[in-house]
Amino acid sequence: MSNKVQEEYGSLLFSESAMKERLPRPTYKELVKVLHDGAPLNLDIANEVAHAMKEWAIEHGATHFTHWFQPLNGITSEKHDGFISPEGDGTTLMAFSGKELIQGEPDASSFPNGGLRATFEARGYTAWDPTSPAFIKDEVLCIPTAFVSYTGEALDKRTPLLRSLNAIDEQAKRVLALFGRHPKKVEVTVGPEQEYFLITEEDYKQRPDLVLTGRTLFGCEPAKGQELEEHYFGAIRPSVNAFMKEIDDELWKLGIPARTKHNEVAPGQHELAPEFEGATVAIDDNLLTMEKLRLLATKYGFACLEHEKPFEYVNGSGKHDNWSLAADGRNLLEPGTNPEENLQFIVILTCLIAAVDAHADLLRASIASAGNDHRLGANEAPPAIISVFLGEQLEGIVQALINDESYISHKRTIMDLGVPQIADVVRDTTDRNRTSPFAFTGNKFEFRMAGSQQNLSDPNTVLNVIVAEQFDEFATAMEGVADEDFEEEAVAWVRQTLRDHERVIFSGDGYSDEWEAEAERRGLPNLKTTADAIPCLVEPENIALFEKYEVLNKAEVCARYVARAEQYAKLINIEANTMVYMVRHMYLPALMAYSGDLADSVATKATIGIEAKTEKRLVAELTKGIDTAHERMEDLDAKAVKARGTEDPKTRDDLCRDEVLPAMDALREVIDRMEMICGQDYWPVPSYNQMLFYV
Repeated sequence: MSNKVQEEYGSLLFSESAMKERLPRPTYKELVKVLHDGAPLNLDIANEVAHAMKEWAIEHGATHFTHWFQPLNGITSEKHDGFISPEGDGTTLMAFSGKELIQGEPDASSFPNGGLRATFEARGYTAWDPTSPAFIKDEVLCIPTAFVSYTGEALDKRTPLLRSLNAIDEQAKRVLALFGRHPKKVEVTVGPEQEYFLITEEDYKQRPDLVLTGRTLFGCEPAKGQELEEHYFGAIRPSVNAFMKEIDDELWKLGIPARTKHNEVAPGQHELAPEFEGATVAIDDNLLTMEKLRLLATKYGFACLEHEKPFEYVNGSGKHDNWSLAADGRNLLEPGTNPEENLQFIVILTCLIAAVDAHADLLRASIASAGNDHRLGANEAPPAIISVFLGEQLEGIVQALINDESYISHKRTIMDLGVPQIADVVRDTTDRNRTSPFAFTGNKFEFRMAGSQQNLSDPNTVLNVIVAEQFDEFATAMEGVADEDFEEEAVAWVRQTLRDHERVIFSGDGYSDEWEAEAERRGLPNLKTTADAIPCLVEPENIALFEKYEVLNKAEVCARYVARAEQYAKLINIEANTMVYMVRHMYLPALMAYSGDLADSVATKATIGIEAKTEKRLVAELTKGIDTAHERMEDLDAKAVKARGTEDPKTRDDLCRDEVLPAMDALREVIDRMEMICGQDYWPVPSYNQMLFYV
């Protein structure tokens, strides 16, 4: 079996090893310079690569190619073109040129652009990103590309990510040069942990809310939720295990290093985690993983739910964004045995702390969505207040620096379990904090706020640029310092920077009311909803930050705000419309039928002198609930229409937050209360008890 995995691993990926095997040696050497040294790509090289790529793809069954890109609405897009080039004699050649590889021309008017282009201005371009390898999916050669408008503005999420990687590479090299290191490349590495739910496809199809919105808009609390918390360590259902096995096989063929799979705490919830990769490849691989999860689930009779909060009362799903830096393959966030003596590590750590504090608003905005708003601050998800968890050892070092004191190192202790047959356990120098939004976890930071259906290009673009800014500040301050004074000046810079940003460090319970009050006292932002968070994108200082490091210009930033604001309002409008539809066409008829049958029972019993107290009480309660549900449905409909008719993006989002969402909650409350008393045979959709605990 291991030989089969090794043979098939990466078989559908046009990797560097595949290029090396198929390209002439001089061409391959020139391409390596493009991939690793940032050298420009010329058309001659592209033609040779295109020919080799086409031949490889055809050998693996591909008949078409596509420029695969990430538009602003968070999903991937593709338009398939055949390799065929018909000849005049009724035959055809299979052709693919360097020009076709390098550049494509999709219809840009079909995608969100945030006002960068008028609807009638259709032309856009896709441009090959050679740093992310091409792959074959469903007999189509997929070529990762950037997506820009006719006038050159970025219409996608890859382009700013690539620019941010250039920015952090440039500024990190300046920092490392001060420590006598001159790496060829400083790379951001990412390891996304993907959470998701599986339910039966039969149940899924009976729930219009799941089909149309990805989450249940109604549903009373199940008799059993996750109180016993046995799911995480429970045996994986055989049908789920078979699904996971095929997912592994499919991902491995694409060169995606899927490694860990397990149940999650909530019933029906699972997780898949890969090894770390370079940021662009890791994000591409995560988007492919999400697609494979959704498509393969149906083969096993499942529906895969990637929404952040598909069910109330149990955990939502996140996508932990494990972020680190590597210089020529060496992890820059590895503290070493004595981190208090590792000045380079301390400087990089300080820059990260300062970056998170200085731009907490941008980090919060980078993961903001209508779905994620339901998850943050509930059942293991971090709160909306952004803080940094360092762990006991690093926090001790930081406090010693702030207080200008010596730090006494605490070595890792050995725990004797009292069982001779079991080896002693080495205890880490820090525990984990599951409520921290941004936690140091040994040799990386785990940004735990990202939602499960999110494209991680957004938060990583922000992380890269805000850290680049802090690297820039340190390098600018130190580059004129004499060698003999460098250590003293660097420590002084670290000490002052930590004092300026100490407020963001927090190791306690992020769920507590005390922390919310303490965070307010410290002056930390608490942007509870997407409508609160995303306007910060267009604050002048944030636009200036993106422009300074050439990640986004003002027009591109403003376009992203408009696109995000529109998406938020559209999603909530779809949910409101779905609720109105379900109440009008499903729940009210069911409740009327049940209450009518009960009323008939009461009348029948009355004819023979039986009072039927319970049935009378239920009929009265159901009738009151029907009236209340109808009133709240009409109220929601009116408020949704009002929000939908509002032109200004911020005003529309505020209406969604302040009027539409509360009306949705009110309508759900009465329907869920009615579900508790309605006969099961009358209820028109599968319940939580049924969906979460399938056999």
